[in-house]
Amino acid sequence: MIDRIDHIAIAVQDLNSAVDTFVAVLGCERSSVTIHEVPAEKVRVAFIPVGQTKIELLEPLGDDGAIAKFLSKNGEGMHHIALATDDLNRETERAAGLGLTPLGEPSEGANDKRIVFLHPRQTSHVLVEYVEPKSPHQPSQQS
Repeated sequence: MIDRIDHIAIAVQDLNSAVDTFVAVLGCERSSVTIHEVPAEKVRVAFIPVGQTKIELLEPLGDDGAIAKFLSKNGEGMHHIALATDDLNRETERAAGLGLTPLGEPSEGANDKRIVFLHPRQTSHVLVEYVEPKSPHQPSQQS
């Protein structure tokens, strides 16, 4: 079941500058921001809490990842919306049953969450991500 918006992701060229901007816009403390790298996705991310959801800022770690390609084609801006689920496999199967195309198999994303994206051509040109927190019994594969 989808139970909330987990985060709204924005692709940026300069993560530190974007963090400064969004901290000012939101009126929050910089100490509330968490920043880390997700080498598998070739990005450095910052999460800024806003109530029960977050704004995720995505900066590419090179020129060949998905975010680098997005920025090259579109410039900075909204990248995706992430919806939280307690059962990623069930939601992925449900979406596929509705004719929506998952972009690959569920994989590990930022903050030890399992993720899968749905093709934006089928969701009004909005890239939708399903996210599922890892079970406490699942070991993290991130370094």
